Amino acid sequence: MNAQEANDVLERIGNLLRMEARAFGLKYGLQPVQMEALKYLTQCNRYSDTPQAVGEYLGLTKGTVSQSLKALEQKGLLTKQPDKQDKRLIHLTPTLKGRNLTKKATQAKSLEPALAITHSVTTTELAQTLRSVLRGIQHVNGRKAFGACHTCRFNEPHSQGSVCGLTHEPLSTQDVQLLCREHQYPQ
Repeated sequence: MNAQEANDVLERIGNLLRMEARAFGLKYGLQPVQMEALKYLTQCNRYSDTPQAVGEYLGLTKGTVSQSLKALEQKGLLTKQPDKQDKRLIHLTPTLKGRNLTKKATQAKSLEPALAITHSVTTTELAQTLRSVLRGIQHVNGRKAFGACHTCRFNEPHSQGSVCGLTHEPLSTQDVQLLCREHQYPQ
């Protein structure tokens, strides 16, 4: 398979996954962009749970993000809270209802049944290969990584856990598993 064929296959898989997400979201009165924003917010850390980070992650305009977040809040799927130190900064937190909906959506479009049919690659092997491709695309196109802290060059393991070398704040066990907009792969 050449690069163009691989690109076409990945694009088609992406389209199929978006179709499934769209169909799932519509059952709950949600647009695809709203589902994508909600899913991102269930995966990001406290440095990346802002409207600006949602826009950066999804590649959307401020207006689209604002309207999407407003709809999610009205449906009781997320809450907005001002930052304790900087009142201009807003943190977005999915509610239990929002987290449960995202979990259902992820289960509905799981790759596992499709991989079981093919017997050609394990979920772990596929994930590793796709992560590598993703990193390459992000690098070539100058996009932010939005990776988990445990793979970040700023993650500094210490005896009582990890510390973010960028903010110098302690990171919990859960924090290091979440997406961060400041993520940079080690060089």
